Amino acid sequence: MASGPHMTVPICLVENNHEQLSVNQRALEILDKISQPVVVVAIVGLYRTGKSYLLNRLAGQNHGFPLGSTVQSKTKGIWLWCMPHPSMPNHTLVLLDTEGLGDVAKGDPKNDSWIFALAVLLSSSFVYNSVGTITHQALEQLHYVTELTELIRTKSSLRQDGVDDSTEFVSFFPDFIWTVRDFSLELKLDDYPITEDEYLENSLKLIPGNSPRIQASNLPRECIRHFFPKRKCFVFDRPTNDKKLLANMENVCEDQLDPKFLEQTNNFCSYIFTHAKTKTLREGIMVTGNRLRTLVLTYVDAFSSGAVPCMENAIIVLAQLENSAAVQKAADHYGKQMAQRVSLPTDTLQELLDVHAACEREAIAVFMERSFKDENQKFQKNLVEIIKDKKEDFLLQNELESVKYCQATLNQLSKALTENISAGTFSVPGGHKLYREAKDMIGQSYWQVPRKGVKANEVFQSFLLSQAAVERSILQADKALTHAEKARAVERANKEAAEKKQELLRQTLQEQQERMEAQQKSFQENMVQLTEKLERERENMIREQSMILEHKLRIQQDLLNEGFRKKSEEMNAEIKQLKKMIDTTKNDECDWLALVLDRLGHEITSIFSPPGKLLGHVVEAVLHAHFLADLLSPEAQLDLLALAEELEQEEGLSFAQVSWVRKGNRRARRRVTQVSQGRGPQDRIPS
Repeated sequence: MASGPHMTVPICLVENNHEQLSVNQRALEILDKISQPVVVVAIVGLYRTGKSYLLNRLAGQNHGFPLGSTVQSKTKGIWLWCMPHPSMPNHTLVLLDTEGLGDVAKGDPKNDSWIFALAVLLSSSFVYNSVGTITHQALEQLHYVTELTELIRTKSSLRQDGVDDSTEFVSFFPDFIWTVRDFSLELKLDDYPITEDEYLENSLKLIPGNSPRIQASNLPRECIRHFFPKRKCFVFDRPTNDKKLLANMENVCEDQLDPKFLEQTNNFCSYIFTHAKTKTLREGIMVTGNRLRTLVLTYVDAFSSGAVPCMENAIIVLAQLENSAAVQKAADHYGKQMAQRVSLPTDTLQELLDVHAACEREAIAVFMERSFKDENQKFQKNLVEIIKDKKEDFLLQNELESVKYCQATLNQLSKALTENISAGTFSVPGGHKLYREAKDMIGQSYWQVPRKGVKANEVFQSFLLSQAAVERSILQADKALTHAEKARAVERANKEAAEKKQELLRQTLQEQQERMEAQQKSFQENMVQLTEKLERERENMIREQSMILEHKLRIQQDLLNEGFRKKSEEMNAEIKQLKKMIDTTKNDECDWLALVLDRLGHEITSIFSPPGKLLGHVVEAVLHAHFLADLLSPEAQLDLLALAEELEQEEGLSFAQVSWVRKGNRRARRRVTQVSQGRGPQDRIPS
């Protein structure tokens, strides 16, 4: 088993002591380690009917689940055995053996009903085991199925649409398999051969009549037909006529058993291995081993507290746990992939943002695959916030690595210059020229160094600023230069400094734009993947509702064919309501989807939006018409430095804020324009 233990022996899962159910923590720990989807086969039936033997054969063992040889029930509670699925890769086969029903030693028959209901709720294939033939008595002994409407609920509250709660049992109930042991009849009906499945279906036909006794006899038949759309039957000859061997089946060799019985047992096992489906909940939610653990706890706690297990509540509990785990797994995937794919520092900000976008896309997909029932997209919003924070950490680390590398590079390249300055090498006539040549050489060498990162300009600008005072001192001390030449040198130095600052400002503006575009891509990716997920869920819902409708229509037609017109007509209202439900699901696609997307859109926008204070400054600034014209101008010749300095001086608006307004989201720019033209409210733009 790739993600769970390979158990050599079964273990008790649900203990039944003193007519109270409890869960074995060791068994829960085993399930918790299984992350694979599970195929769950549970077997129930009267005690001493050979249930455990069939499960041992499914496990490929003679030993395992205990086989009793006396009239006393051997299995107590529900026992668990997990193993790799023999024919479905990356799946785990889970076998559940239940204590025998109808044990005279039990004080409260309600205990049997709980065990029966738990087996139905936990399994994907439900095996009912009996001895002899399918008779009226055998069906009456299956009265537990008639109690399921009192022991299981689909919805947590009463429905208002007129559809009975048990109508939706078929959306999450397991396949029903009836195994008949020690079968001694010929499979014939009216002298014609029939299959085992036909034998079962014929036995489930209703008996004509309206007497209380007939109605009571028909009730188990109706429940099986209504609750279990997929049914299968296997009959088994007696394994051997030797009573001593029957009493010691664990140690009996195959050559001591009836060949026909062995063939029938092999057919049963083969069917389970090839046709038993993966355990799912409503709307196709896949159940893994750890999810099964949560279901066991939820259902047993409900029975123990005197409540009725509710599928809707169980899914809500499961969704809270699974969605939290999905967020963590997606966030871990993002962090791991970023660390593997990015080599810091990156040459440009865009290089890092491109890797971020790819990793974020994968992380969202991981979340979408594992999450379900994310009401109000609470967990997806949480993931957006986590990834945003992780991205900012990577951006900061990228800047720090760039600063560190660039500083080290400049320190190395300027070492000789620093030594010459200290030695007074440039304190001679013509020294300024020598200094300029040395400084220019450092610049040429610096820009030839690859992968300096996003702070290359800023660090170099800081280096130049640190040299400004030194250069002025050397310039003033250079006796080879006239006063006019010194003045021109100062003017040239100031111009170069301004150009460098302008270049740095343009880079800052470009990076701000790249950040804004990255946020927009993040927004779009979240919306696209959520849309696809919601559409899949809606299709699953329609498919599930259509399956329920088809099942009801089939039952209605069967009742009509069998002569039960009144019962057939009684289903009309239920079928009409199901059709209405399907039409509603199909027709409200646009409004429902738009509502969800709009809500998430507002949530994500609030995460990415800039501070409200900044927007307030923007409104104040644009009230000055000359600021507005320059701020929104797309002209390349705009003097960003002059504009930034003017805004900083008169409005306290930083250059980064200017960049955001000029290159930021269109909605803000539109609001800014409206305010300046008097077409919008003269108030602060909300964050």
